Amino acid sequence: MKKMISWNVNGLRACVGKGFLDFMKEQDADIFCVQETKLQAGQIDLDLPQYYQYWNYAERKGYSGTAIFTKEEPLSVTYGIGIEEHDHEGRVITLEFADYYFITVYTPNSKDGLARLPYRMVWEADFLSYLQKLEEKKPVIFCGDLNVAHKEIDLKNPKSNHKNPGFTDEERGRFTALMEAGFIDTFRHFYPDLENVYSWWSYRFSARAKNIGWRIDYFVTSGALRDRLKDALIYQDVLGSDHCPVGLLLE
Repeated sequence: MKKMISWNVNGLRACVGKGFLDFMKEQDADIFCVQETKLQAGQIDLDLPQYYQYWNYAERKGYSGTAIFTKEEPLSVTYGIGIEEHDHEGRVITLEFADYYFITVYTPNSKDGLARLPYRMVWEADFLSYLQKLEEKKPVIFCGDLNVAHKEIDLKNPKSNHKNPGFTDEERGRFTALMEAGFIDTFRHFYPDLENVYSWWSYRFSARAKNIGWRIDYFVTSGALRDRLKDALIYQDVLGSDHCPVGLLLE
């Protein structure tokens, strides 16, 4: 059984000061990935002898960034999706293993006033094409902060948030297109009707204490891996970021 975990840490150095390494050690995952590291090369040194470490930094300081820690050495590693427009922000790392590709992704936020929604739509189309190209060779697992709550069940206040960043018809439609392309939202695969389970809470209005949240962090897999899916996890009680970790168990 393989255990995989993803966490938007919203600043890795800050999260390390709030128990990140304890959680990582306790879970002992085969693959552990993070988004929004907000780091440049050389700004942190994690002593993790059991893991190979792969980092993708944004060119802009203190912004975005991803990392993957894996016990098994991958056959190959790719940074970005091979499109100049998208590959300056450290958002994607792809590891190739014998029987699947594993990707961590930090999807661009549409921003206040939906300033970045047109760019986001271009990103979504290009990222799906990237996934489908990989799928021609072997199945894909991707995880991370996808910056969208897919259905009304995936956030506390769908009505008042309709058309806000992360819950626009356009963003939700792109996630639906992913599902229609044969991908599986692993959490909803196991828990189609489970309510009040979220992965992100605003720092304002005591949102976390009241569980006024959004489920925007995912593990998504190719349909070909359906029979190997064992469980999808959301670690709602783990603090250290405005997001909590999410996980996948794979046979």
